[in-house]
Amino acid sequence: MAAPSLRLGSVAPDFEAVTTQGNIKFHEWLGDSWGILFSHPADFTPVCTTELGEAARKQKEFTARGVKMIGLSANELGSHNEWIKDINNFGNTVTAPNDTTDVQFPIIADADRKVSVLYDMLDAVDATNVDSKGQPFTIRTVFVIDPKKIIRLTVSYPAQVGRSFDEILRVIDSLQLGDKHRITTPVNWKKGDDVIVHPGVSDEEAKTLFPEFKKHLPYLRTAPSPF
Repeated sequence: MAAPSLRLGSVAPDFEAVTTQGNIKFHEWLGDSWGILFSHPADFTPVCTTELGEAARKQKEFTARGVKMIGLSANELGSHNEWIKDINNFGNTVTAPNDTTDVQFPIIADADRKVSVLYDMLDAVDATNVDSKGQPFTIRTVFVIDPKKIIRLTVSYPAQVGRSFDEILRVIDSLQLGDKHRITTPVNWKKGDDVIVHPGVSDEEAKTLFPEFKKHLPYLRTAPSPF
């Protein structure tokens, strides 16, 4: 039976897995935290090596937002452990001395593709994106999952395009702010920029919630960020 299609608002499927930091039950591992699950087609691949290094350098920023990070690659555990050495070594040759690359988050060993199938992350488009046995590789997908285990963001990247972890942090900032306040965020919004008053908030409510709000159009009101 095919895995169910996962959409925004779906419950992130639970699973058990072997990782570079031991065996986990995913929901138990997440606990009450936000989480980011990001997949890779294989170990020792160039684009993914740069991505995991950047993820390691950004981990403190994710942690500050209450976000746990976990990677996935379609190889065995021993391969992951060797790959991490390359990721750290390369990352520390191309970054400033005070910007250390040290992978401290777990990476799931998904050689049997069980988690990849569960999360519908196998490449069904590129016929060349397969391993030596002809099995399709995992596409590079990002899932942002909230403390209720609800999927809040999914992004799938083609093989040749490296991910932007700054963009993922930007989305998390927007989601977390919107969960606490009745706001949405405009195009190219960054933490600290003005926000949009949620359409469900009346002008009378807005006077209390956002005393400095501005009404630009009948349906578009902005206010200083409540950060």
